[in-house]
Amino acid sequence: MGERLMQIGEVSERTGLSLRTIRHYEEVGVVAPTGRSLGGFRLYTEAEVRRLALVRRMRPLGFCLEDVRALLTVLDQLPERGGPMPETDEQAYEELVTRLRRYWVQANERCEDLRRELGAAEDFARSLHGHLAHVLEAQGAPAAQGAPKAVR
Repeated sequence: MGERLMQIGEVSERTGLSLRTIRHYEEVGVVAPTGRSLGGFRLYTEAEVRRLALVRRMRPLGFCLEDVRALLTVLDQLPERGGPMPETDEQAYEELVTRLRRYWVQANERCEDLRRELGAAEDFARSLHGHLAHVLEAQGAPAAQGAPKAVR
């Protein structure tokens, strides 16, 4: 029995990507539908959904389209999870592992950068809350009235 096929709308819902974005990723060669329905609708498998989900997770880290393609190429060439190391070309395998390790390091560094930015944004939100509380107290109104929940 064949793998379940999904139309682009379901893929969009599952990945959080717009139809337009999915079509764009198809145009630039990041993902391709498995096929088309008799009516011409794009059809995707779980593998394409996983691929698009990975691309979606790369976006907030600032990876460019070239990086996305390169990482997907690395992942496509590595043995399946738990699979044996290829015996034919150990050097090529080690190069793939090295490239994957570079992406992992970059992702971790970018996550750290985002944590620092988030910390600065939360400090800013807290300072605005403090200013609002001060203004409202000066007017005799409770500080929490009309103010959003404080940032943790």
